[in-house]
Amino acid sequence: MKELDQLDKEIIMILQEDARHSYTSIAQRLDVSEGTVRIRVNRMLEEEVFEFVIHSNPEKVGLEVSAIISICTELGYQESVAKELNKQPEVRFVGAFSGLYDLIIQAYFASNDKLVEFINQRLGNIEGISSVSVSIELKQYKDCFSYANFQKEESRFVSNA
Repeated sequence: MKELDQLDKEIIMILQEDARHSYTSIAQRLDVSEGTVRIRVNRMLEEEVFEFVIHSNPEKVGLEVSAIISICTELGYQESVAKELNKQPEVRFVGAFSGLYDLIIQAYFASNDKLVEFINQRLGNIEGISSVSVSIELKQYKDCFSYANFQKEESRFVSNA
């Protein structure tokens, strides 16, 4: 993978502001050609530097319950449990963590009943899970995927204005 230079970083920051920016508008803003932007975006997509994703509001699509589920696995089962969790359509995120829990997942459900069904029937049938702890989100203060806040080098591209 080619190391990101400042122009790549500036393109990413503009797309994080609004991914609907056209290559032409990005090029004008950065004072480069549209072809340069297109080539760099395509390269970064191929190298999996980022991806374009539609991030819907779960509540607006009928998913009223957001849960963080912390999972303890039996020794030697973490990887196989994670693979099974990846297959579950309700699960948005699966991560391995240090601390009390081996895996933590984020999942969305239409109702508390669907959450209970998921825990008892789906998680209960995955070999290697020894215990779970469920936290239901009561209120959301931030939900953002724009986390690549690159330190701005002395750039000729994007001003702080």
